Order: sequence, then structure tokens, then C-alpha cells
Amino acid sequence: MLVLASQSPRRSEILRQAGIPFTVRVAVVDETPLEGEKPEDYVVRLAELKALAVPAGPDETVLGADTTVVIDGEMLGKPADAAEARRMLARLSGRQHEVITGICLKRGVEVVRDCAATKVWFAPMSAREIEEYVASGEPMDKAGAYAIQGLASKFIERIDGCYCNVVGLPVALVRDRQAHLTRLRK
Repeated sequence: MLVLASQSPRRSEILRQAGIPFTVRVAVVDETPLEGEKPEDYVVRLAELKALAVPAGPDETVLGADTTVVIDGEMLGKPADAAEARRMLARLSGRQHEVITGICLKRGVEVVRDCAATKVWFAPMSAREIEEYVASGEPMDKAGAYAIQGLASKFIERIDGCYCNVVGLPVALVRDRQAHLTRLRK
């Protein structure tokens, strides 16, 4: 059985849509980046902290995951308020950025870590479009202040990489690494 160490409804939905049975056990970890930490290292570290934070039986595999948006080398997490969401969206408007998700799978003493990166191109957004999108409330609990699967979809010109990664979980990578973990145990 897979244990998702996350309260993210988006990660749960991705696993459900992929037909992967799972249960949720919420992990609470400090998500403060370390000084000078690279985005890839940050999301993998948090994914591992989450995977290690929840109890699991011998027949359970725990999945931890964390996602960040990166533009100009800077990580954009979840906005603290509407003003920060507006600033993030203005920065993404008309530009390309990267969405990076770290994953960690733990079964017994075996641990597998990895990350996926997807490039995303935003269409230019007017100040009014940004204001209307922020007013919808959708940006408030999303890294980079947008949901590709929601109202922001109309602003996405193209992506290069895994769509599910941008939503919050690179499910094909998870499946591949879970199979690897199973092979390690044989």
C-alpha cells in the first residue's frame, strides 16, 4: 500500500486518476529553505523529510513530495497574501519558468529520491487579468501563485515536460521509482 505523506488535494487527485491505491498520512515539516540551497536540493530534501515523518508498516511505501516554481534562479513558494500573489503573477507574465517537484519513496530502510522539472511558458497577463485571477482565490495555496489545472490554464502557452509535475506530482516518475524500490527489496 502507498502512503501519501501530504495533505495536497492535487496530489491525491493525481494518484486517484492514475488508479494508484493510497492512503493519506499528513506530514508536518519545516519548509524553510536552507541558505544557498538549490531548488532541486530543496524539494528533494522536503520530500524526504515528509516521507520520514509519517509512520509506516513493513508492507507500506511512503511517498513524500514537494513542489516549487523557479524563475531567474529564485524559488516562488505559496504566496503569503494577495499582494504577493500579484507580484508573483506579474513576474511570470509573458515569461518562461520551471516547476520542480522532488519525490521520496521510503519502504523499510530503503529510500529512493528524485526530482522532475517542467518548463512552463506564461502568456502576457494584463494588470486586470492578474487582479481578477487573484480575486478568485485560486492562487493562494499554490507554488508560484497559479494552478495550471484551474483558471490559470488560459494563460499557459505551452509546457515542456510532465503536466502532472506542474500540478504537483510527476506520477510517471513516482511509478518508475516505486518499481525500482520494489526491485531493491527482492
